[in-house]
Amino acid sequence: MAIQIVMNRGGDSRHHFDADDAQDMARAEQRFYELTNAGFTAAVRAGPGQVLQIRSFDPTAEETVFFPRLVGG
Repeated sequence: MAIQIVMNRGGDSRHHFDADDAQDMARAEQRFYELTNAGFTAAVRAGPGQVLQIRSFDPTAEETVFFPRLVGG
């Protein structure tokens, strides 16, 4: 079971999906593009202690983390 983790002010929200279920996969892909179009940065683990920013939905990623845009001031 894969997961999308969305970081927010209250901590995070987690969205599990079955990569073998076409409807789950479609919802996960839609969520990916909704979040990245809203300014979130998406990242996946590239190896031990390494993360890689991604700009398109990766159906093989076991874990995708979404970070909100930083706001300074």
